[in-house]
Amino acid sequence: MNIFDKLPKSIKKTLRYIKQDMHSIDKLEEIQKVLNAHINKRKQLLQEQNKV
Repeated sequence: MNIFDKLPKSIKKTLRYIKQDMHSIDKLEEIQKVLNAHINKRKQLLQEQNKV
């Protein structure tokens, strides 16, 4: 079983969309910015929780 099988359905759909239906670099870069922003925000929250 690989990591892809363990991911939530919404993440799988996003990855499939990027892989199969993404035809614009501009849109891909926007999705990347949004995902990175949310990932970084969550990382920061988790790091703050681990310090306490």
